[in-house]
Amino acid sequence: MDRTQKQAFIGSLNSRIASSKSLVVAHYRGLTVKEMSALRRQMREAGGEVQVAKNRLAKLAFKGTPFEDLSGIMTGPTVLAFSEDEIVPSRISQKFADANDKLVIVGGAMNGKMLSKAEIKAISQLPSLDGIRGKLIGLLQAPGAQLARVTKAYSEKTSDAQAA
Repeated sequence: MDRTQKQAFIGSLNSRIASSKSLVVAHYRGLTVKEMSALRRQMREAGGEVQVAKNRLAKLAFKGTPFEDLSGIMTGPTVLAFSEDEIVPSRISQKFADANDKLVIVGGAMNGKMLSKAEIKAISQLPSLDGIRGKLIGLLQAPGAQLARVTKAYSEKTSDAQAA
């Protein structure tokens, strides 16, 4: 890569990272091309992106973004997973790391806050937004459904008593 290509890459990576709300940094030593392609596909299907970049270039791309503090953990062969969704990078990366011990999560950040490995694991276990909405709707509908069942049972009981 010559100097102009590097500057273009840094600018592109900077704009993609700046528009992200969450970023996970992981080591990928030993992953095959097939495994890395599977990680990229899973992340893309969930609305995220995976990028392998030289640490020096990634550090330059972090400048001016909420992820500048991640420069300190950029050592060794690193892969960046990021998305506009706060949970997607953590969920997909952790799921992949659990199934494949060659991907080791180093750390990350969400909305400008640094995240440890444990915090990323905890975030990955949160339900999706649709799952939370479903639970909320179920909670809101439960009292009304219970009232309808009680009312129906009472009307059936009184109609049985009148028939007898």
